[in-house]
This record gives sequence, C-alpha cells and structure tokens, in this order.
Amino acid sequence: MRIVEGASVGISAMRSNKMRSLLTMLGIIIGVASVLAMIAIGDGAKEIVIQDAQKLGGANKFVIYRTWWKRVNNRWVRNRSSENLKYGDILAIAAACPSVKAVTPENPNWSGVLIQAPGGTETRAGWMGVDATYTTAMDWNLKAGRFITDKDVENATKVCVLGDEVATALFGDKSVLGQEIKIARHSDYYNQHNREKGRRFTERFIVVGTLMPRGTSLRFGWSFDNLAFIPVSTSQERFTGNDYIRFISVNAHTVEDVPKAIEEVKTVMRKRHRNQDDFFGIFEMHAGMAQLEKISKIIKITLGSIAGFSLLVGGIGIMNMMLVAVTERTREIGLRKALGAKRLDILLQFLIESVIMCGVGGAIGVGLGILAGEGMALLAVKIVKIVPQWPAVISLEWILISVLVSAIIGIFFGLYPALKASSLAPMEALRKD
Repeated sequence: MRIVEGASVGISAMRSNKMRSLLTMLGIIIGVASVLAMIAIGDGAKEIVIQDAQKLGGANKFVIYRTWWKRVNNRWVRNRSSENLKYGDILAIAAACPSVKAVTPENPNWSGVLIQAPGGTETRAGWMGVDATYTTAMDWNLKAGRFITDKDVENATKVCVLGDEVATALFGDKSVLGQEIKIARHSDYYNQHNREKGRRFTERFIVVGTLMPRGTSLRFGWSFDNLAFIPVSTSQERFTGNDYIRFISVNAHTVEDVPKAIEEVKTVMRKRHRNQDDFFGIFEMHAGMAQLEKISKIIKITLGSIAGFSLLVGGIGIMNMMLVAVTERTREIGLRKALGAKRLDILLQFLIESVIMCGVGGAIGVGLGILAGEGMALLAVKIVKIVPQWPAVISLEWILISVLVSAIIGIFFGLYPALKASSLAPMEALRKD
C-alpha cells in the first residue's frame, strides 16, 4: 500500500471516530502546547535579561569599583588601602588597552535628591557625574540639545542633561533647553543622618540637553530616566569634594574580548597604583548574565520535563487507540491480505495512521501553545509588575521540533500496534466476528 493511500485510510478512520480520535490526541495537544508555552515564557525572560543588560551598557561591559572590604584568611577585613580610582585611570585605560572600546566615569547619587525648576516645580531624582564618552558607551541617543563635552569636563562647567522622567516632571511638554535648575548636593537620607541636617545646599545648572527614554534597571531597581547628568569634574568640585571616581565603566569591543580587556585594565591599574590591585573590584556584566542563563536553562529543562510527561501519556493513549483499532478492524486486515496486501502494506497503514494522528495533535498543540504563551506573558506582566511587558518568544525552530517530536511519538507508540496488525494471519482474521 502506498503512503498516500495509507494516509487517506488513516484520515478516514479518524473522521469515522472523531470524538475518540480527539480524546486520544488530547495528551499530545496538551503536551506540545505546554512545552511551547513554557519555552516561550522562558525565552521571554531571557529576552528581558538581555534588554536589561543593554540598558546597563551591554554584555561587553564591566565595571571597576573601589572596594572597602577584602577577604583575608577566610574572613572579611577592612580595606585600608589609600589608593582610589581617579580620572587619570580612565585616560590611561583608553590609551593603553587595545581591547577596550570605550571607558567612562560614573559618579552617581542615585535618588532622593531634590531638583527644582523655575517657578517652584520640583522632583526627587538622582544625579550622575560623567564625561563625553558616556552616551557612546551606553549606546544612548539624545532627545534634544547636546550632551556633556570634553570642554565641559575640562572647565567643570555647571551644565546638565536631563533624563526623560526628570525633564517631564519639571517642565512637562515645554522645551527645557537653556532653562536653569537647582540640584541639591545630597539626598534627603544624607541630610537626615549627617551634620547638614536641616540645611539644603544646592547648585545651579543650565540644561543643555535631554535623553531618550531608557527605562528602569531590573537588576538594581533605579530608573535611568530619573537622573540628571553633569560633568564628572563638576560633581567632584561641587558635590563630592574630592577627585575620586566611584565607578569606571569599561566596554570591550565584543563579549569575547572581555577577559582580555580585564587583564589589560588590571595591568594599567597596577602601574598607576604602586602595583596594588586589591583596592578595586570588577563586576562583569556577562558573568551575571551567564549565571542567569544557567538558571533559565534549569527552569526550562525542569518545566519542559514536566510538560514532556503529557507527551508520554499522549503517546500511550495513541498506542491504546491503535490497539483497539487493530482489534476492531481485524476482518478488514484479513480481507486486505486475502486480496494481496503485503505485511509491509498493513504495517505502513497503521503506522501512518498513528503518525497522522500525532501530527494533527502536534499542529493543534502548536496553535494552542502560541496562544497559551501569549496569555501567560500577559499574566506574567500583571504578576511581575516590574516589567511593562513580557515577550512571548516562540521560534520557528521550536515549532518544527514540536511537530517532529509528535511524529516520532506516533512512530514509536504506533509501531507495536502496526506490527501486531501486520502479523495477523488472513484466515484467522477473516474468521474473526
């Protein structure tokens, strides 16, 4: 019997027992839909992590920071090194590290700072001291005006660039360019817990630009759009009162270049700081992402395994139905053999019927899986309210894998009933009531 004819017979058998066929396919449908939905949510979480890494500067970024504690003989002790990160380190790294694409300072006061606009409008936000390379390193576009320039850093000018939230809170839809604002030196927390309690020190700045919306960092919980960016030298002179840099943000050319870039940076730092390298630490963006990737894979494997049991149950249901079909159609099998059908023809007939049933169930499962993935993504946004949207990532690869697995299940669980049918003797089959 040819494959096309076998497929025709299989489809006819499914049509003649619609309800039984649907109930038999239910395990395959649920299994495929569950696997696809869980993969979609898992890959969506991975996409969110990647997007968050891009907000922070990309997976090719690592950050150098001053450490105040170090581990000695399995216990933490105070790091009493007199060395500190300085702007000269940034210039040296940019000049001597070929694996480094961009390097920029970050002197932040993340939140709780009072910022006032003319007319008394005010908001609580943060400020960050940066240089001209910051937007390039962060791949961040301007919305209006200009960004901090090298001349601003050199002269410690009192200019600022506003994040989208700060600009909207202070000026609404009005143009902010050329406006003068006041920025407090410290957050409310600092004022409440230090000698400056009750006294508010502010500095006046001219707004020279605004940035495109960036969003909130899931990892650290603060919004890039709720920051005012000022020259790093101005932050040192007017706010911190020293020439230290709190963070040095370094971008390698590629993620693969990060280890080499780190070694180059360490070499530069040792030369500049009396061969000391225990006063600073390095946070690697891609290392954190790799850990999240491992967790994501474990979750996907676990959830996929659970959903895979539905496919196993569905396969057993297919085998059960095919065994029943063989019993019901014993006389048909005997008649076909008596008319010249070979054992291979009977085997292919029932095997094709099993594969078609699993294939149809898999196709229905794919459709339900896509819908379920979208529905679960909408539900995830309401449950996990830290993200505005949760993408349901369903790739063509996983759809093809699901359909292929369904076909394999049809072959595996349909093989025994098909072999049983093909082994029936024609005379015995015809005598069957």
